[in-house]
This record gives sequence, C-alpha cells and structure tokens, in this order.
Amino acid sequence: MKLEKLTNGLENILHTLEKNEDNINRITEEIHDNYKLSAKNLCRYLILRTFDLRKYQDNLSEVGVSSIRTSEGYVYSNIFNVVRNLKLLQGLPKSEPSNVELIGYKKSKKLVKNHANLLFKRPRTKHFAEIMVTLPNTAVKDKSIIREMAENGMEIARINLGHDTIEEWTQMVTYIKEINNQTNFNIKIYMDLAGPKFRTSTIEIRNENGKIGKSIPIKKGDHIILTKRNTKGKASKFDNSNTQIEKAEIGVMLHEIVDEIKVDDVVFFDDGMIKAQVLSKSKKDVELLITDCYKSKLSSEKGINLPHTKYKLPALTEQDIKNLPFACENSDLLGYSFVRNKEDVECLYEQLRKQKAKDIGVVFKIENVEAFENLPEILLEGMKHHRIGVMIARGDLAVEVGFERISEVQNQILWICEAAHIPVIWATQVLENLAKTGIPTRAEISDATQGAYAECVMLNKGSYINNAIKTLENILIRMESNSFKRKNALRPLNIAKQATDKIFNG
Repeated sequence: MKLEKLTNGLENILHTLEKNEDNINRITEEIHDNYKLSAKNLCRYLILRTFDLRKYQDNLSEVGVSSIRTSEGYVYSNIFNVVRNLKLLQGLPKSEPSNVELIGYKKSKKLVKNHANLLFKRPRTKHFAEIMVTLPNTAVKDKSIIREMAENGMEIARINLGHDTIEEWTQMVTYIKEINNQTNFNIKIYMDLAGPKFRTSTIEIRNENGKIGKSIPIKKGDHIILTKRNTKGKASKFDNSNTQIEKAEIGVMLHEIVDEIKVDDVVFFDDGMIKAQVLSKSKKDVELLITDCYKSKLSSEKGINLPHTKYKLPALTEQDIKNLPFACENSDLLGYSFVRNKEDVECLYEQLRKQKAKDIGVVFKIENVEAFENLPEILLEGMKHHRIGVMIARGDLAVEVGFERISEVQNQILWICEAAHIPVIWATQVLENLAKTGIPTRAEISDATQGAYAECVMLNKGSYINNAIKTLENILIRMESNSFKRKNALRPLNIAKQATDKIFNG
C-alpha cells in the first residue's frame, strides 16, 4: 500500500473518532471522575474496532511506524501519532491535535495500575497481578490453612456465598482478620454472590441393591424429562431390544428454566459434558434428546447452561439480597454472578445504596453469552461508580460460547477491559491439575502465563493448593518482566459493531 493511501485511510479513521467526540462526551457525562477518561477511551476503541485494521498493520510495520496493535489503552493518541508520522515521512505539514482529551501510552498504563490498586486496595507488590484463592470448607475449622496460603502468596481470599452457611463464612472472616492483625499480611476478602441456581435438583434413586443413588444413567440418544414437578429423579427403562420405553426424569432447582426454555433450544449439563436439544414442552415439563454425552451419569446439583435461551430472571436473587448486608460489612470485593446487561448493574447498585456500601469493590462476572455481548454497556454503567473490575469466568462462558471460541472471546474481553482501563480477574481451572494432584500439565502452565495479561488470577481448591500458589507466583514474576499486556491483530469485532449501534444510536 502506498504511503498516501495508507495515510488517507488512517486519517479517515481519525476524523471518524473526532466527529464522534460530542457523542462520547454525552455518553460519559454521568461517569465517575475516576473513570471519565477511561470511558471516553473505551468509546473510541469501540469505534476503532468497527474498522478492519489488518490491511494497515503490515504496511505500517514496513515503514517503521506503529502498527496500532497496542492501541487499546490510548486509541486517539496512537492513531493521531501514526498519521502525523506518516505525513512527516512524506514531507507533508504535520497534523495538529483536535480538542480531544489525550491519553498517551504511559498514562494509559498508569490508569490501569491505578484502577487495579484502587479495586484491590493494595500498595505496590513484587508482581502486578494479584493471586486470589477460593477457601476450602476445611478452613472453617483450621486457621493455619488460610495462613499457609497467605505465606505462599495468596493475597485475596475468596468465599463463595453459594455454599456453606453464614456461621461458616463468619468464622473464615474472623480467621482472616486475626491473621492480618498478627502478621504483615494484608489478605483481602472477596465474596461471590451466588446468583440464580441453574442446576439439577436432588436425585435419590434406589438401585437394585437397595442403596440410594444420587444420579441417573444416561447415554446419547436417550430422551429425558426436565420438570418443575417435585421429583427425586427417575431412571430410563428399556425393553429387551434396548429401546427406551420409559423416559428418565430430573427436576430443576429453578422452575423458571422450564418456563423460559423453547423448542429447539440447546441445553448443556455438567460443564458441557452432556448436550441436549429441546424436542417439546408443556406447562411443567420439557422433553430433551441427549445429542452428545461424555459422561454415563447425570448427577444431583449439576450446572445447567442455556446459551440460546433469553430468560428474564433477575441476576440478583432474593437470597443474594439477604446475603448482601453480611457481604457489604465483611468483604472488600463483591463478585456479581450472572450479570447480563446494564439493567442488572443498576439493580445491584440500587441494593448497595440501601446498604450504604457505595465504596465496595464490585466485580462483574462474565459467564454467559449475553454478558459478553453486552460487556461495553455493563462497563459504562459500572463506571458510574467507584472501584469496579471484571472476572472472566471461563467455565460457564466456555460452555455457552463453545470451547472452540473461548480463547477468542476471553481475548476480546481482555482488549475491551484494557480499553476501559478496568482490571480483569483470570478465573476457572487455572493450574487445576497441579492444585488437585500435585503435578501440572504443560497446557495449564501455558494457560497460567495468560493470567499475566490480567490484573488478578484466581485459583480454586485442591490438596496441593499451596504448590499451585507458589508456582503461579513464580510464573507471574517471570512473565511480568517480559511484557505488559500484548500486541494483537485487529480484525473488526462484532461486539464493537453491536455496542456502537446500541450505545451511540440507542
């Protein structure tokens, strides 16, 4: 591509950004002062990513000019400087900046760090990314478990309010405060609101030996009934030719699942290990056909994912609202499960105002397709408040978007959050094999290095969790000496196109 054509193409993008600045100022009027510049940069990034930038990148590299691969955090400044340098190469008069508030690379990096320090309430540490660890139930009776985790590098203790009781949570909190008072540790407390429970209900089936089983046998091709009726489950029955003559039956914890689901929708169970399609439905029942099956049993309280179902359930349940006073009083950070849109964000902050907890850190967990598609709006609504972050909850998200797409989707979340200078928590199955068995896989070590691109990495429970914490800390220290964020090819993003249509024209 000739320099003149290259310059004209990028100058057109620059003018598009400038023409939208009044719109951007309007959209960001209510943004908290801490995030005002960042919200403007996010809007500029969304506009930038509606263009196909791949045709410019190699040509820019060829002439020794920034290829705009690292423009997430400082969009306008980066494009402006590229255009100015291209004009200088051609001996043309240099461009003068418009009245757009500029964010350069150094300032963008500082904003990311400031927002991370604000969210995680931390001073400068030996590695930038925080290490969060889910506390096991055994920590209720043994303070040394928590202390040993802290000694090995845990900086944030996660308490899942979807499990255990308020008495057990209180004991964990008490232990953490005692450890902080007795040492120079500064363990922060993160509490996850449970959100709606998309799970199978309790199964209790008596087998041939008279014992109670907690699962039903299944295989590909079986028909099963998902029901709102009060049931302890029922196994399929087959004739001598192995033809199913009686369908299996299983209940759901949340009856609204049956109400919202539609014929032809896809249903996943148990982290995507079982896939089914809806054949028919009645007022109380849904008939499913098992189309893929990587487990021989479907058990009690297994997760249900409905990637194609648009449901009207509130992200904040009655139980979450009951747990909020405890969480607001005892935690530094609050995880918001199953958030899907900006209305869900408004709902949470309305409840936080009632608790007079406007300064608590809020982490939006992106764990379904709708939340991913609405991420820019979720961020802009969240940025009206103090101390926010995002968790990439890759377990449910991978099931919903498909395992082939999860790498692409998690990268897009990282880019959009970097554009907004919002800290990210990298979660789900990080060093899981190491934590459970004591031996890491090569693949999970590579995955853990990806965590260095986030501002926090979350580990789950396991018998060898302290080995996992030490290994993760070493990985983060090594990775952070090599890079900060990363370079990427910039094809147009559907999420950016959809978001600009909604935000600028909605």
